Amino acid sequence: MGSDRKWRKRKMAKHKHRKLLKRTRWQRRARKRK
Repeated sequence: MGSDRKWRKRKMAKHKHRKLLKRTRWQRRARKRK
């Protein structure tokens, strides 16, 4: 169970990073539009 918990945390961190990357991409597009 302990290992499973660690994996879950790792997955969440990866997901968060992906969201951040997507956010930056969107911001870049918005800047170009402006």
